[in-house]
Amino acid sequence: MAENVHMFAMRPATSADRAAVEKLLLARCAWMEERGIPSWRASVDDLVSQCDNLGQDVWILDLDGSEVVGRMTVQRQAPPWGWTEKERSEDAFYLTTTVTDPAHRHLKPGTLMAWWAVDRAMDQGIPWVRRDCLWPGLVAYNRSQGFTLVREAQWKKNRLYLLARRTPCP
Repeated sequence: MAENVHMFAMRPATSADRAAVEKLLLARCAWMEERGIPSWRASVDDLVSQCDNLGQDVWILDLDGSEVVGRMTVQRQAPPWGWTEKERSEDAFYLTTTVTDPAHRHLKPGTLMAWWAVDRAMDQGIPWVRRDCLWPGLVAYNRSQGFTLVREAQWKKNRLYLLARRTPCP
């Protein structure tokens, strides 16, 4: 019996991805809402508009060249919450707004995107990949990708979990 083999590719988002990213975001929102987790619904239009990708920092995980199964923002500047002045001065990637299609959860698209970011940082000689999340359940998932919880911080009305992973760069 032949196994299903899938091809994944990370690529910069484009305006042509708007409809696929909206579908992805709405699927994730429904999944979150069914579980009583606050969803991204209020941010869908903004996240879809980021497909125009003027900063070249929004990335898409493409499955088999035909389906968007993830999107992630990769920035070089720390967000204005939680990170110390020393940490903000260090060269790092900051992963934000990572969203995956729950229908493809078994393929671990979030893990694939995180590992891609670590590999990309290593290739560019960047020693850190950092991220934050809002839910304790994501902390465990991010730890399974090699991230360590650095600290918890309050930002506006949200409790943030700040995580980091050192890259094996030379």
